[in-house]
Amino acid sequence: MFTKWKPAVFQGSLHKKRYFEGWYFKAVDKSEDNALAVIPGISLTDKDNSHAFIMVLQARKQKLHYFDFPINQFQYRKDRFELNIGENFFSQRRMILNLEGDTTIEADFSFENIIPWPVTLFSPGVMGWYAFIPFMECYHGVLSFNHKIRGSINIDREKFNFSGGKGYMEKDWGSSMPSSWIWMQTNHFEEEDASLFGSIAHIPWLRNYFTGYIFGFLYKNRIYKFTAYNGAKIQHLTLNDQHIKIEITRKAYKLIIEAERTSGVDLPAPSLGEMSSKVNESLQSRIKIGLYYENNPIFKGEGRNAGLEFVGNINELLDGLKK
Repeated sequence: MFTKWKPAVFQGSLHKKRYFEGWYFKAVDKSEDNALAVIPGISLTDKDNSHAFIMVLQARKQKLHYFDFPINQFQYRKDRFELNIGENFFSQRRMILNLEGDTTIEADFSFENIIPWPVTLFSPGVMGWYAFIPFMECYHGVLSFNHKIRGSINIDREKFNFSGGKGYMEKDWGSSMPSSWIWMQTNHFEEEDASLFGSIAHIPWLRNYFTGYIFGFLYKNRIYKFTAYNGAKIQHLTLNDQHIKIEITRKAYKLIIEAERTSGVDLPAPSLGEMSSKVNESLQSRIKIGLYYENNPIFKGEGRNAGLEFVGNINELLDGLKK
């Protein structure tokens, strides 16, 4: 029960069916020549293909490596986020990889200055009070907007040094990812202390649906929150398969975002717990941001090494905003 206020911790049970849970570690080296996404997780189905997994996405080479493991090699702590999958270890402070298959991957990363989305009694993380609603198909957590990385990774004996680089960390859990969504993230601006996370998603609810949205902009140790549950309103949204422009307001604050997607890699995604869907993710996009208070600029900049996903029928996102 109390894991709700610890979103990083494993939220599920190994006895569930049609359930998934996955953690997402993004890492960009200091030179910005190399970007990775490492995704450990579990897929529990009502068939005979339940398994744990670790995905490693090499953004620059546009390669995906997928490693699967028996369920009994998925081990977790109930009181804090410490996860073992085989000989691989994950927490908010460290990640150790020992992966062998068609590709051999070894890594030891430590993470410093973690900045998670705040957790309070009535708002246990990024989903706010939506976290208390039962039977939603997908829940989300932002475990670190931005942190420093120490360590390196070896992929088929080729070494990449990530010390001095930047990272981001989040997770999802539930039965399925939404049928359509937009997701974006970047923490590489000219100003070091700026980071953006945002998502818009089609959310089924009580035989109907609505479009939910969560945006958080971290700047100078303050998180500016624009969410459906805190009164923010999307005033303008235009999008197609490659481009998005959004204007969202909350009281006297306004956030304007323009993003262009570059080519990405197809990643397996869960549907009713089974890793049978696909999502195309880029880690090389760029996102322009303007943050204003009473129309006076607080921040303007362009984020590099941006993660960006456009998935499904994006027109249903527009339709949901009209409800």
